This record gives sequence, C-alpha cells and structure tokens, in this order.
Amino acid sequence: MTTKYTPLKDHDTPIKVLFTGYLCTVGMGYLFALMQILFTHGMADGKFGLSIDDIVYSYYGNRSGTVLEHQLNGGMKANASAQERFNMIEWVRNGADEEDYKKDGIEKIIEERCVMCHNETASGIPNFKKFEQLKALTTEDSGATFASLTRVSHIHLFGISFIFMFVGLIFSFAETTTVQYKCIAIGMPYAFLLADILSWWLTKIHPMFAWLVIFAGMGMAVSFMFMWVTSILEMWLFKPVFIDGIGARYLQRRDSTEPSIVDRLLIGLKMLSEQAKPVAVWLMDRVLTELKGLFNKK
Repeated sequence: MTTKYTPLKDHDTPIKVLFTGYLCTVGMGYLFALMQILFTHGMADGKFGLSIDDIVYSYYGNRSGTVLEHQLNGGMKANASAQERFNMIEWVRNGADEEDYKKDGIEKIIEERCVMCHNETASGIPNFKKFEQLKALTTEDSGATFASLTRVSHIHLFGISFIFMFVGLIFSFAETTTVQYKCIAIGMPYAFLLADILSWWLTKIHPMFAWLVIFAGMGMAVSFMFMWVTSILEMWLFKPVFIDGIGARYLQRRDSTEPSIVDRLLIGLKMLSEQAKPVAVWLMDRVLTELKGLFNKK
C-alpha cells in the first residue's frame, strides 16, 4: 500500500527544525508544569513530593482544620518564619477576630509576607488587603471550590488539547509505528485529559478518586513521551541509523525491512555499547590529566 503522506525522515530540513523547535518547547513546558505541581499540590501535606494525601488535601480538603492553617503548614510554609506561622495559627484558633487582627500583629505579618502575592492584581487567589477574603480562609478546609474547579477545568481543556493536537499531528507522520498503535497513541492523551479533569470533580466529592487523578496524569505523560520521542528519533536518526548506519546492517542480518520495537531497542543498546568505550577512554584520560596537573602544581 502506497504511503499517502511524507514520512518524518523525508521532510525538508526547515520543516524538521520547525517540528523539533515546537516539540522541544512544549517538552520543556511539560517539565516545568510537573515542577509546578511538585511545588504547589506536592506541598499540600507539608512534605515535598506528590502523594495521595496531597491530591486529597488539594481537592477534597483536610477537614480536620482550617484552610489558612493547612496552607501555613503546607504550600506556604516557606513564606513565613515558624514564630509568624505560630502567631497566625493561634489567631485563627482563637476565632480570627478583626480586633485581634491588628492588636496581635497579624496584619503586619500579612503585609510583609503575603500581600506581595495576595493583592488586587493577582488572578485566581484571595486578595489579603481585604479582611473578609482572609477571614473566609479561617473556616474548615473543604479543598478546591467549585468556582475554582470550573475556571481551571476550562483553561486546561482548551490549552492542553491544543498542545496534544500539534504533537499528535507531527507524530502522525511517523512510519515506524503501525496505524493501529498510532491511532491509540494520538487518542490516548485526550481520553486521559478528560479523565484527569473529571477526577478533580470526583475527588472533590469523595477522596477515594484521588487515585484516578494520579492514573490519568501518568497516562497523559506516557502518551506524550511516546509521541515526542518517536517523532524526534524518526526526524533525525532514522536515516543515519536504519538506512545508512548500524541499523541497516542489523536489519540485513535479520532479513527484515521494517524495524520492530525489539529491533530498535537492540540497535539502540548496541549503539550505546559501541559508543561507551571511546567515551570512557576519553573521560579517564581527562581525569588523569587533571590529576597530573594538580600534582605538578604541588
């Protein structure tokens, strides 16, 4: 059957540069998104690293205390000293009275530590210059509000779907993946994206759905990485490896015309083994040269 599209390896170099630039940019964006999750949701329980408790506290809430208290012991812990956090938590537990707000020095702490971010110009977070918005956080921690979930859901659905559309479009020109697996890989991110958004709302209702949040996120990441890696390798390594290089020689010995996943893995391992020796020799030579220089100085 004749191919009805130009494979990635046969595109002109400017097109490859365009595709590669986009993939590298969104790849970095995905990496920073994961880092942002670690520093926000990942600190919900006061410990670095994403856990089930972090997901539950972020969406369902930690209903054993107030929002402000859990934020001070969680994601906002690094923004104030231990004494300042103790004073604020004590004020909350004493009723969060407006008169004590100034008398106990809580207003000064808020102005010095919080207002730089929580002000009228910030979007999506409370404005602590208004006491009533701060007061609202001294109630039971019930997690994300339905209003915030609505706002974040529509932003993610619009934004992330566009990212996966272009990544999937580039990946659709791949030829080392069968049409069946290609369709699965392109469709998976959208299915997991919908599952991810739905899991936020379900976790808001019941904490057991926190597992679905992690599962859906992992599914999106795996499908993204598969399309990303396949596209990059086919654009820049398919011809040098499988047509003119070691891959072609390997396939000739196997009497095969198209490399399977196992073939590509074996070829990759063989290439690494062939390159490891000269790299190790060069590295050892550099280390010995540096050590010799140090001894000569002495």
